[in-house]
Amino acid sequence: MRLMTLLGMALGLALLVGAVLATADEPGLFLNGPGAVVVLGGTFAATLMSYSIAEIAQAFKAFTVTLRTEERYKRRDLDEIVKVARSWHQGDVHGADRIVQQIDSPFLRTGLQMVLDTMPLDEILSVLDWRIARLKARETAEADVFEAMAGYAPAFGMVGTLLGVVNLLNELEGAAVSNIAVHLAVALVTTFYGIVLANAVFRPMAVKLRRRTQDRVQLLQLVKEAIILVSEDHGPGQIRYALQSYLDVGGGDDAAAGGGSRAAGHGGAPGHAG
Repeated sequence: MRLMTLLGMALGLALLVGAVLATADEPGLFLNGPGAVVVLGGTFAATLMSYSIAEIAQAFKAFTVTLRTEERYKRRDLDEIVKVARSWHQGDVHGADRIVQQIDSPFLRTGLQMVLDTMPLDEILSVLDWRIARLKARETAEADVFEAMAGYAPAFGMVGTLLGVVNLLNELEGAAVSNIAVHLAVALVTTFYGIVLANAVFRPMAVKLRRRTQDRVQLLQLVKEAIILVSEDHGPGQIRYALQSYLDVGGGDDAAAGGGSRAAGHGGAPGHAG
């Protein structure tokens, strides 16, 4: 799992709990079941009106992927590209083809297979660019789900507060001042829930997914350039140096040619599924 992501989650939770315990004489006031139902239920209901269940499930699944360390996929793809380049450079077409058939990454496998099939370079680039664009569009849509939820949560927090205030006003006559204060505090808790969910949960999730997409696209572009080098019959040493230079400078926390290539490989262009 990504250490910084987990550290951020733990730190945010600790600060929130610490602030409540330090400032509230009765921390239990921050626990309000009906308010939580209004905020969470309303947020998910509005999200269901905006997106399908499949899209929402895919967005949450995509976020869990960002919690995994995928460095091994980057290193593996680097080794596979270099192996194919070595065999291709030595004229061992059958050896290169055997290696390509064992590659798990659809993006990388398709690109290298097109090289071995001696397809024109412009056609190879067209297919790879199409897959990268499709990956970017799909993962941007996944981040949009959490961005929408970040917008809905505070709104439904205010709805809960208004419901509480209406009930409070209805009970004003003959009510003690202390009771009024308690009811008002409970009413405001739903706004608190909405703001916390939006800015400590949903929006950071959206930002995390967008950054992951940027990293994955950047790495896929690098893999594409490596495929071009293979097609131009550059030596394996030069290709390894180019890829290793990127990995050594930490080109993207969550980018992984394996993970990104798999995503880009889904629904590939007809005739080039690899």
